[in-house]
Amino acid sequence: MTTAIRQAETPTTLLVPVGALIVAMLSFTSGASLAKQLFPIVGAEGTTALRLSIGALILLAVLRPWRIRFSATSWRSIVFYGLAMGGMNLLFYMSIQTLPLGIAIALEFTGPLSVAIMSSRRKIDLLWVAFAAGGLLLLLPLGNGVANVDPTGALLALGAGGCWALYIVAGKRAGQEHGTLATSLGMAVAAIAVAPIGFAHAGMTLFQPDVLLIGTVVAVLSSAFPYTLEMFALRHLPAQTYGTLTSGEPAAGAMVGLLLLGEALPLLQWCAIAMIVAASVGATMTAMRNQSPPEPLNLG
Repeated sequence: MTTAIRQAETPTTLLVPVGALIVAMLSFTSGASLAKQLFPIVGAEGTTALRLSIGALILLAVLRPWRIRFSATSWRSIVFYGLAMGGMNLLFYMSIQTLPLGIAIALEFTGPLSVAIMSSRRKIDLLWVAFAAGGLLLLLPLGNGVANVDPTGALLALGAGGCWALYIVAGKRAGQEHGTLATSLGMAVAAIAVAPIGFAHAGMTLFQPDVLLIGTVVAVLSSAFPYTLEMFALRHLPAQTYGTLTSGEPAAGAMVGLLLLGEALPLLQWCAIAMIVAASVGATMTAMRNQSPPEPLNLG
C-alpha cells in the first residue's frame, strides 16, 4: 500500500492525470467557445438548456442513478445542488454573450476563490485577497481604463461565480452522500430548471437537427468528457496539485478565446487574469493543506 502511494506520486505517474486535467480544462473552454456559435440562433438561454439537457441524458444513461433509492433529505441536497448548477451555467453563458471568454471565466472564478479563502483563516490569505481585488479592479467597469468590459456581462459573470460557490458547497454535501450519482441527478435538476427558460427564448428552433448536433457536441465537450477526465485526475492527483492546476482555467479560457474566437485581450486584461490566477493558486495551496481532495469544479 505504501509503495503504491509513493509510486503514484512520482513525476512519471503524475504525468497522465495532469495531462487529463489539462485536456479537461481545454475541453470545457473549447465547448464554451463552440457554444458561442449557437447564441445568434437560440441565444445563451437556449444553448444552456441544450447543454444541460443533453449532458444530463448522457450522464443518466452512463451512471443509471435510478438503481439507488434516495431519502427526502437526500433529494433536498440534490435539488439545491442542481439549482446552483443551472444558475451557474445560465449566468455564465449569458455573460459570454458580451464578454471575452477569458475575462468571463476570470470573473466567475471569484466564486471558488472565495470558498478557498474562507476555508482557511491564515494571515497570508490577505495577500490572495489583495491579488484578487487587484485583478477585479483591472477587469470590472469601474474606471476609464476598462471601458472594453461590458458592465452587464461582468455582473452576470460575478453572479455565475456566486452560483459556483454554492455549487461547490452543495456538491460536496451531495457528493458525500451519493458520490458521482449526485452529478447526474443534479444536472437533470438543472436541465429541468433551465429548459423552460431556453424554450421560452428559442422555441422550436432548439429541435432543428443542426442545432441539436452542435448542442450535443457542446454537451460532450463541456460536461460528459471533461467530467470523466476530472474524476480520473481526482483519483490520481494530490488535492493541492489538482486545485493548483484548476486555477489556471481563466488563462486557458483566454488562450482558447484568442485561438478559436479571435478574442485578443490588451496587456492590462492579461495582467488582471494573471493576478486572479495567482490569487486562486495561492488560496488553493493554503486551503488544501488541511483539506480533503476537492470536488470537480468545471462541470457546469
